[in-house]
Amino acid sequence: MSLTRPPLSFLAQGSSCLPTDSTTTTFRANTSKMSEHRATAQGHKSRRRRLQPNVLSRQEAHTTAFRGQGQRRQACPADACGRQEGCIPRSVADDLAHEFLDPEHPEEHLEAPTLAERDQLAKRESGVTPTSSMRLRMEAYIKEQQAQIERELEKVEGGKKFKVDTWTRPEGGGGISCVLQDGAVFEKAGVNISVVYGSLPRPAIQRMRANHKALDPDVESLPFFASGISLVLHPVNPNAPTVHLNYRYFETANADGSPNAWWFGGGTDLTPSYLYDEDTIHFHKTIKNACDAHDKTYYTRFKKWCDEYFSVKHRGETRGVGGIFFDDLDEDETKKSQEELFPLLPGLSGQLLAKLSAYYRTEERHAIYGQGEGVAAAATGPICRVQPCARSGYELRIEHARARIESILMSLPLTARWEYMHEAEKNSREARLMEVLRKPIDWI
Repeated sequence: MSLTRPPLSFLAQGSSCLPTDSTTTTFRANTSKMSEHRATAQGHKSRRRRLQPNVLSRQEAHTTAFRGQGQRRQACPADACGRQEGCIPRSVADDLAHEFLDPEHPEEHLEAPTLAERDQLAKRESGVTPTSSMRLRMEAYIKEQQAQIERELEKVEGGKKFKVDTWTRPEGGGGISCVLQDGAVFEKAGVNISVVYGSLPRPAIQRMRANHKALDPDVESLPFFASGISLVLHPVNPNAPTVHLNYRYFETANADGSPNAWWFGGGTDLTPSYLYDEDTIHFHKTIKNACDAHDKTYYTRFKKWCDEYFSVKHRGETRGVGGIFFDDLDEDETKKSQEELFPLLPGLSGQLLAKLSAYYRTEERHAIYGQGEGVAAAATGPICRVQPCARSGYELRIEHARARIESILMSLPLTARWEYMHEAEKNSREARLMEVLRKPIDWI
């Protein structure tokens, strides 16, 4: 028999004493199950440590003991409240709670659930509902969105399936990487999700405090949760554009699992090899409509942010024809709550997904494809340089000791080449693209 932690909903009942359906004597006698927990406890000392802010308090240990009997009770804090019928004296509760502790070390308490364990318990008991934590709702959103994107892109490919790679992390969470390679339409298409739990070290906390003052600068570490979805599409036809999309949520947690600091980030942008104005205008209108549904200032602000963020400094160029980018969106930054900000993410990804296939189903584009794979490969070269070198998100993920490099570098195309001193033909679509890359413009 394994020692099971109680669900969170039973850790604090919120009243000083609760009536029972038996007398104190009967309740004291009904402790046979506790002896099993005592025996198990002696074999699980590794799951205990001395009382700290993130381990079970005395009151929580009482509740844990009562939960072990299938009861929702806690001790009378005064140990004497007039002895109303069924009230449990603290001395009795202490005896019961002792069954959940190592008898050789009564000063030690059970280790509290980790953040990942708390979320697993919540999902097991209640599933994911509109009132669930943002962590659980974000996880549900990215899983649903990934599955939908897979279905849509497999239709575009005529039935070719994604390779699905599922991975886990010892600290909690994991991810699903889905990649389609060497297709008729896509040279490489990837849609990844990750749900990661871990401990944020002090140096990272110090860096993040620049934008998030709620983070405590004096702690050595903080439990964190990070989740996100990433989409990258590299078409076979150089006349069709490369598309990037990424939306994410980050949260640090207090000892009881409540949010300490949180923020949303992400964006989407278009990287063509040859400039087709109709594609670019359509793309920007789509994301502007999605932004305007939440805040009419978002598009202009996020478009400028994107142009600056995806700038290749040493070449004086942007990664593509722009889109939107945002990061560190929290209540201090936006004056909006989690509930107000969260719908922005599914709104943006849903709008784009509804229009995405249009870029890859244009017969005219396939008809004029014939300029050679070398041209396409040469055009994708700048993407490779931008991805690992210019994006701070890559740096943050790669520096993690257990970063999954295979998933992180999924965004790179299968092939790329670099032509020395390449010059685009004058008045060509490629030449027009280079002008826009060097001097971003407003498309709508």
